[in-house]
This record gives sequence, C-alpha cells and structure tokens, in this order.
Amino acid sequence: MNLVIYVLRRLAISIPILLVGTFLCFVMVAATGDPLAELRGRPGISADSIARLSADLGLDKGIVPRYFDWLGHFITGDWGVSVAQGAAQDPVFPKVMSAFGVTFSLVVGAEILALIIGVAVGVLAAVKQYSVVDYIATTLAFLLFSMPIFCIAIVLKTYAIELNTVIRDLGLTEWLGNPWIRTTSPENMNSTGFGDFLTKYVGAYLLPTLSIMAISFAAYSRFQRASMLDTLNADYVRTARAKGIPGSRVIFRHAFRNALIPVTTLFSVNFAQVLTGAIITERVFSWNGMGTVLVDAVDHNDPNVLMGWLVVIATTVVVANLIADLVYGILDPRIRVG
Repeated sequence: MNLVIYVLRRLAISIPILLVGTFLCFVMVAATGDPLAELRGRPGISADSIARLSADLGLDKGIVPRYFDWLGHFITGDWGVSVAQGAAQDPVFPKVMSAFGVTFSLVVGAEILALIIGVAVGVLAAVKQYSVVDYIATTLAFLLFSMPIFCIAIVLKTYAIELNTVIRDLGLTEWLGNPWIRTTSPENMNSTGFGDFLTKYVGAYLLPTLSIMAISFAAYSRFQRASMLDTLNADYVRTARAKGIPGSRVIFRHAFRNALIPVTTLFSVNFAQVLTGAIITERVFSWNGMGTVLVDAVDHNDPNVLMGWLVVIATTVVVANLIADLVYGILDPRIRVG
C-alpha cells in the first residue's frame, strides 16, 4: 500500500512538471520566428493561402490561446502538420514517433549494456581497490571520458570501412554498418533467412551502440566505484563483517543494493541526455532518427515538428525520473515510507 501511494504521489508531481515544460517549450518555439516566412517568399503562393495556413497554425492568436489550442489537439493525437518546404500536409505525429522509435531502439540497448558492464566493472574495481583491475578500469574510464562522442563514432566508422574492405577482398558480403536494417522490416527475415537478417541487424546497430555505450560506461563505472567504496566503509557493513557474514554476502546483500541508488539517479539523467545527444551519432552513421527530425525542423523553422520533438524528449525525461523514483523506493524502503 505504501508503494502504491508513493507511485501516485510521484505521478501527481510529474504531470504539472510536464505541463509547465510544454508551455515553456511552446513559448520558445513561438519566439524562433515566423514559420511561414519561407512560404511568403515563394512565387505562386497567394495571400489567401498564407492567411488560411496562418489561421490553421493559430498565428493570428495570442501565445496563451495558441498554447491551449495546441494542447487540446496534442492530447487527442492531432500534432498538426509540417510546414517545411515539400512537406505539405505531412502529419507530425507519425513522423516524430517513427524517428523516436529508431533512436529509442538504439539508445536503450546501448544504455542497458553500458549500465550492466559499468556497474559490474565499478563493483569489481571497488572490491579490488588499488589492484591491477582497478587501475585498468580507471584508466579506461578516464580515456573514454576525455574523448568526445563524435570522435569515438568517427574512429569506429573509419575502422569499420577498413574492415569492410578486407571482407570484400575475401569475396564476402560487407555487413558492418550496413543500413539495410533501417529500411527493412523484420518480416523480411523469412525471405532472406534468419542468419542473414541477424548479421545485417548486428551490422547496423553495432557501431552506433558502441559509440553511445563507451561514454556511458565510463560514467557508470566511476560512479559505481565511488558509491561502492563509500558503502563498503559504512558502519553497518563493518558490523556485518564483524559478525562473520561471508564476504560475498556482505557485498551483494548489504553494500551493493545501497550503492546502486546514486547510479540510478545517474542513469535516469544520462538516458535522457543520451537520447538528445544521439543526434551526433545518428548523423555520423546516417540514422534517420530524432537527430534528423530536429535538424530539419530547425532548418525550416517548423513549429509543429519542433514541439513534437521537444514534448517527446520532455516526456522521456519526466518518465525516466519517475522510474528512478520508483526504483529508489524498491532499493530503499525508507524513501517510499517517508
């Protein structure tokens, strides 16, 4: 019962935060300029057409009425249409959600792998403090920290090109970095064969996943190491050891659970940041995800697409923090009781 009340309380806090966030986003998008400026300068566009489109977008109203009109349509799934050149009557909802699915499928795999490996390495480095394992983990983490993500992505892409050249010289089919998966549905694996489908699937996801995972792994491993060291030096852990409890049980039953709380905070924040930061990775590896949608919307001053992008990202941030709050309550019952 305490957990249910805790969840409802966090939901009650999250909804107003999301509404305030959408309003601020709407005000910022409205301040970027006239979305019809590009159309006004094009020949063959009548003043009546501009006036009708301006009325459809609500540009003839004040900012507050426009926001509530937009919010009413947005909640019902009507996200408007794109006003970008060549995108007449292009619905925003399927465009943004399709791009979000592409980016989310990339980021969620990279983040989960980075979290699992980073936490494992961080715990091992803390338990084996000042050992060879600790020094190697620390060196690798700082090396990855010092490299910007676009540098890692470009290095991986360069080596992938060279590896594909070797594969082609051997008379085999290039597969690393293959964009086939981004234009082919899973149903086609019946016609191409599961092995071929899996190879191309891995080839498409491997490099961008490694690029995103590298930076996140460095953060998770360092935070987990520091948190684990603090927990291992806590009084209740020393008491457990003094009682003669086996070392593995002390680590995983008493220390590890509490040491996960700071890393949970980092994961919730980092996931949302990586989701927006994946723009660079997507551009390097030619993925048509949220990065492409954002760049195109900014280039064409497309307000509906920008709002769709911003609200999806804002919702992701709120949901990620909500999930983190729930995990806090599971890891430490005192949080949900308090």
